Amino acid sequence: MDLALLRTFVTVHRAGSFTRAAALLGLSQPAVTSQIRTLERQLGRPLFLRQARGVTPTSIGDELAHKAAPHLDALVEITETGLDDGSSLRTLHLAGPPEFTAERALPALTELTREDGQGFALRASFGTAEETLDGLSAGHHDLAISTAQPRGPLLTATALCDEEHVLVAAPRWSDQLGTGQPGHAPEPALEKVPVVEVHESLPFVSRYWATVFDAQPAAQGTVIVPDLRAVLACAAAGAGLAVLPRYLCAPALQRGDVVALHEPPVPPLRTYFLVVRTGTLAMPHIARAHDWLLRSSADWC
Repeated sequence: MDLALLRTFVTVHRAGSFTRAAALLGLSQPAVTSQIRTLERQLGRPLFLRQARGVTPTSIGDELAHKAAPHLDALVEITETGLDDGSSLRTLHLAGPPEFTAERALPALTELTREDGQGFALRASFGTAEETLDGLSAGHHDLAISTAQPRGPLLTATALCDEEHVLVAAPRWSDQLGTGQPGHAPEPALEKVPVVEVHESLPFVSRYWATVFDAQPAAQGTVIVPDLRAVLACAAAGAGLAVLPRYLCAPALQRGDVVALHEPPVPPLRTYFLVVRTGTLAMPHIARAHDWLLRSSADWC
């Protein structure tokens, strides 16, 4: 079987679209379509179901991708690394949410960028869980950190760590609520405080309210800024309450820049997953980074 046809097939499977696969491969869409049809004729079975937006693999297509993708990735590794003395550094492409990746993953992985014979160069990109997993599936990244657990055989996820969410605000808000001490503000009182969030849908605050109060917040976002570090800065400046990961706001809590407005017996948690394309842990630099992050995460919880 022609390896070029398999490479095109796996790219289409990961991209979910002939158009996106063509762009990734540097081919025209008709060329990609022709190669897939050739492979389907050779196998005597359809590999994709054509839809209005992209394609969906058949059961045979999924099975072939599951078997072929790891071996094709290994061949790419061989061709990219070459057969030299191994002196050149491999490059690890990491993707994840900006705050967690910057505060946790990147500082840990910089330990592995030294030229000790096993190190690697590091390239990072930030994005939402959907963007990150799509990029990983399409081959843009080697390793992804995601708050969404992927389904299907092409991506393999391992639980990395849980982050605790804390409801915080500047100390003056605790004083104005008149609850006597931080951490004891009831839900009705909290509804009077403006909200600082990363999106108009209030994802962090809504999740907190649903988990802790079994309700939806009545307040609307006063300050919306798409970075949790900026949310913390605005909350500390007195703009309103915010729900933040404890690892991110712990120093501000210790300094007294912000206080916890409510401390439930069981705080809300969110799980991070470490995700790779199935089979790519056979590549030494990906396996080493994967293992290093898992071991480092024991100190993050």
